[in-house]
Amino acid sequence: MRLYFRLLKESFAFAVHALTNNKLRTLLSLLGVTIGIFSIIAVLAAVDSLDRKITSDLSSLDKNTIYLMRFSFGPSEIPKWKREQFPGVKYDEYVYLKNTLTNTQVVAYQMFVGKELIKHDDKTATDVNVVPVSSEFIDIQGLAFDKGRFYNESESNSGKAVIVLGYEIAISLFESQNPIGKNVRLYGQRFTVIGVLQKKGEGLFGDSNDTSVYLPVNFIRRMYGDNNDAMTPVIILKPAKGVDMDAYKAELTGKLRSFRGMKDGQIDNFFINVFSGFTNLIDGIISQMNVMGWIISGFSLLVGGFGIANIMFVSVKERTNLIGIQKSLGAKNHFILFQFLFESIILSVIGGVIGLLFVFIMSIVATKLADFEFVLSYGNVFLGTFLAAIIGLIAGIIPAISASRLDPVEAIRTGM
Repeated sequence: MRLYFRLLKESFAFAVHALTNNKLRTLLSLLGVTIGIFSIIAVLAAVDSLDRKITSDLSSLDKNTIYLMRFSFGPSEIPKWKREQFPGVKYDEYVYLKNTLTNTQVVAYQMFVGKELIKHDDKTATDVNVVPVSSEFIDIQGLAFDKGRFYNESESNSGKAVIVLGYEIAISLFESQNPIGKNVRLYGQRFTVIGVLQKKGEGLFGDSNDTSVYLPVNFIRRMYGDNNDAMTPVIILKPAKGVDMDAYKAELTGKLRSFRGMKDGQIDNFFINVFSGFTNLIDGIISQMNVMGWIISGFSLLVGGFGIANIMFVSVKERTNLIGIQKSLGAKNHFILFQFLFESIILSVIGGVIGLLFVFIMSIVATKLADFEFVLSYGNVFLGTFLAAIIGLIAGIIPAISASRLDPVEAIRTGM
């Protein structure tokens, strides 16, 4: 065993000596592997960071949450012209389902509306995401508060002029003041601030709670009615835990069809969008991004591997005379093999480490500039190093075998 460790040590020393004696050639050989490892690990780290951000943003929602509306989250077999004729869900349908649907924890009603500006005295916040929603929304979304509270059922049903501000909106309008109990103007109307949400950070899908405001949906209904084309209503349902989702969707479909007076044979003029379907769609996209990243980066690694193999063949040719002398003095074939194999692996691993270093620097810069946490995980570091070693092993195996099989006499004569 000690003999083998000595053999490995001497082979390693020979490899390091050969690399340091040919610095320019070593540097050029590193470039291919460095670029390849950088490409793969940068893509994997970006996808991992994206996945973490999505998981964080969606963690407050139950995967069984249902969005009942006239639009579908994904592709549909129903023609577009027919889908465009579907009616929006109504507030009366929300009340009906809330009172009659079984195995349900929460039912809420929301309207998707355009962005607005909101004012307080001489200060204005623009591009504000307005969320008109019923009081049950807090039990679905799980909002956390920095100050104050969410509006209650009575305030929601009466459409009281109260409002909950996102953290950034509150800072923009009130700076260091306490906003609770103060007034802001929205839609030309005066609202009383009753709550401020905790800071959450930039949202992955555009709007964040920090730049949103929440107000009773009935206030908007009173102002604009239920048939405004600029607003998209949705009923949000959170089924009871452990419920059979197929049976639950069948009950929901039956009740809504009955309420709308639909006849047998008519297709459903609404979509039951289960949130898990959306997350599965996102997971599929992330998987495809990973595959594409591997394919694109694989070409860089292939080029890097060929570069190392070429350099190793050159190295064998240059040191043919030395190989012949070593073998004539008793060096075994496996000693020569390990010598060149280690040189190839070390060269590749150094290139991989440099590539990982570039990814690490990029992650720090991207996190600071984009307000997005770009994470280089230990798993990706290990994967990058492992890939680099494998590339070095594969690229160096043929040159190393050819060197180990040289005849000592012929090698000395050829090298002279």
